[in-house]
Amino acid sequence: MNLSKGELNGHTFLAKLITQYAHIHKKAIGPAAERYIEQLGLRTGEWIERFYDDPLDWTVDQYVHVIVDIKNSIGGHFEIVSVKPDHVIVRAKECPFGEFVKDAPHLCKMTSSVLGGIAARKFGYGKVALRQRIALGSPNCEVAIYFQPDEREQGDIYQDLPTTPENGDPFSWEEETISMLNNELKKCDEMVESLLQELEELKRENS
Repeated sequence: MNLSKGELNGHTFLAKLITQYAHIHKKAIGPAAERYIEQLGLRTGEWIERFYDDPLDWTVDQYVHVIVDIKNSIGGHFEIVSVKPDHVIVRAKECPFGEFVKDAPHLCKMTSSVLGGIAARKFGYGKVALRQRIALGSPNCEVAIYFQPDEREQGDIYQDLPTTPENGDPFSWEEETISMLNNELKKCDEMVESLLQELEELKRENS
């Protein structure tokens, strides 16, 4: 994606920085990168909820207006397609990461976990089906979020999520999550060391 100098601003800079970091991270640790994005999305969604009025029981209509407002507040261009008692559908003409998301399509897991996590905390269950994705070349994103088990389409399921105690910090990562990160990074280091050893052996065989 080529930008003119006039298009360079804080948002495009951060979008590029995040997508390139995500790209490098996935190349380093593989599929586990999506699990980290998911955890970050769950915690970010819980943090963002605090910016909105928090009635004891959210309605589906309140939920869909909040998730659209969240996405539009951070640079996306989302709109409501349909609202049903058991699910809602939203569509985006623009991703918060812009065209840069094509460099790191697994960042769509952020959308899934933010929207699904909020649904799970408010309704007890959330399933997110990413029907269309700008990251994969579609002109729009289309996302369906279900509030109860439904077999009509596949999706990421969120339920039984822990909630941070009042005045707590949702970004305080548990020890098991940190251990998982360390283990994955260790695997990456071991893989690199193994490849280097193989290269050295090949050099010796050809010398």
